[in-house]
Amino acid sequence: MSADPVASPPPAPSDTRPLGMTDRLRSLRAAWTSGRVRLPLREDHLFLLLAVIIGLYSGLAVVLFRISIDWARLRFLGSALAPSWPRVVLVPGVVGLVVAFLVIHFFPRVRGSGVNQTKAAMYIYDGYIPFNTVIGKFITCVLAIGSGQSLGPEDPALQMGAGMASALGRGLRLTREKLRLIAPVGAAAGLAAAFNAPISAVLFVIEEVIGKWSAGVLGAIVLAAVSSVVVERGFLGEEPLFRVPPYHLVHPAELLAYAALGVIGGFASIFFVKLVAWARAHLKRLPRWTQYVQPALAGLLIGFIGIWFPQVMGAGYVFIDQAMHDQFTWQILALLGAFKILSTSLSFTSGTPGGMFAPTLFIGAMVGGAVGGIEHYFFPWLTGSVGAYALVGMGVFFAGFLRAPFTSVFMILEVSGNYSIIVPVMISNTIAYLLSRRFQATPLFDVFSRQDGMDLPSMEEQREETILRVEDAMRPYAGPFLRDEDRVADALRRAEESALNFLLLPGANGVWRGFRKDTLQKLVREGKGDMLLGIAVTEKPLPWVHPDQPLEVALREIRDLPLLPVVHRADFRKLEGVLSLSDILGAYHAEARREKQEEPTADGGG
Repeated sequence: MSADPVASPPPAPSDTRPLGMTDRLRSLRAAWTSGRVRLPLREDHLFLLLAVIIGLYSGLAVVLFRISIDWARLRFLGSALAPSWPRVVLVPGVVGLVVAFLVIHFFPRVRGSGVNQTKAAMYIYDGYIPFNTVIGKFITCVLAIGSGQSLGPEDPALQMGAGMASALGRGLRLTREKLRLIAPVGAAAGLAAAFNAPISAVLFVIEEVIGKWSAGVLGAIVLAAVSSVVVERGFLGEEPLFRVPPYHLVHPAELLAYAALGVIGGFASIFFVKLVAWARAHLKRLPRWTQYVQPALAGLLIGFIGIWFPQVMGAGYVFIDQAMHDQFTWQILALLGAFKILSTSLSFTSGTPGGMFAPTLFIGAMVGGAVGGIEHYFFPWLTGSVGAYALVGMGVFFAGFLRAPFTSVFMILEVSGNYSIIVPVMISNTIAYLLSRRFQATPLFDVFSRQDGMDLPSMEEQREETILRVEDAMRPYAGPFLRDEDRVADALRRAEESALNFLLLPGANGVWRGFRKDTLQKLVREGKGDMLLGIAVTEKPLPWVHPDQPLEVALREIRDLPLLPVVHRADFRKLEGVLSLSDILGAYHAEARREKQEEPTADGGG
């Protein structure tokens, strides 16, 4: 149960059936696909319209999801502030058995948080996510989180939104390209509604799922995220997840205290990553029958922790809010952070469906509050409140644990609504992110994908990879510099002094032409040696590139040309160098050898 299985391939297109469509929509789709009806919308415009529809339905699903989790928690653990210890201990274990049975026999694709599964759908299975995964994720996560497993609803909401979008795309028979992109659109809608933070959801999906900015995809993702949040706020209100206390940076020396928080939070997040990766790898090696009991044992252990620290059970948003309003001592905050790391590791590595976002924020808030309390104890002149440290700590742990630096900054700004805290957030998050990169070679989601036997693209590696440019491969032009007004015979004499067989001829307005040496020899044999070179040479103009352009641009432009001119951006007649296909391939080979020499000996996470 500890492993996230590789999803099976999607069925053939002939087996794909529309899901949940009315007869009218079915007939319209059939007419459209058969060519009898032509819609006034291009597919790009239809995609944007679908993004809004996906956002609306994802918002409704997440509202029901959150209400169901609260209802399950009341049914399982009761409404008392301190439930009786038999219930706290036994409920997570018993429900864990039920969740394990459902996952193994009915919903095998719902294990894990849902982020890697959505990436796999996009990059491996052409956007295919079975709709029963949405149903299974809903049911199992409601049971798991509601019974007290230390997991959150955001990542499951991301996968549910992606699954609903995938079902809609298949029902409308979108092209393969659009089907691949519709899953992250739904993912952004689900995450935005669960988090009540559309900007953070958009950034996370771009940063961790897609990995690149594209105007068309970005527009659809934004529309889906905004429409889902509108629905969520219409049902659950406009209040953010946390009531953030006011913050003002009074003295610049406070930034040193926040830098210390970045260091402490960074190392704590590294420990958490290594613990989860190590435990998950070892639990995956256990016999298959243990998958039935792993969630139950995890729930039982979490229940024992919950006797003394019930705050670590479930998502824990209420207690994050309390930590930001200084309702715990720094000693209690430190203990809550430590036990949340332990309980979340137990829940997640056992294969219990659920997300890591909420536990990450919980741990960050507790660690941040504890650091702030300690610093105030030893340095009482520091004016920042413990709540401010807890708020910044959330971003610190998010940046160090999930390695999404942009999301971690904007998430804090979005949930706080206070841009005066941006400087401490940026300093602390950057320190934590750099420490995590230094001491944990492989990001957490990449560790999970490799443990599951998948080679999903690493978004961090894509962000950090060296971009080879034209200037890295170009070389000086070794041929004669000819002009249009040169005679053919004179040009041939100068060309024969060069070893190059392909010569360049600059023309007016930066037009470059290329010709072979034997072309001049043929013209001389035909008695055209006195003709002007600009008139005699009739070859088509050559494409050209600039030194700072990516080398892949030159690879596209060179086609079957022997040489490609590299010209100055401000003066197209000025030749900076030339490129051949062997020059381009040589630069790529040299970069590959350099990267192989710099590869770490271990992935840092098991």
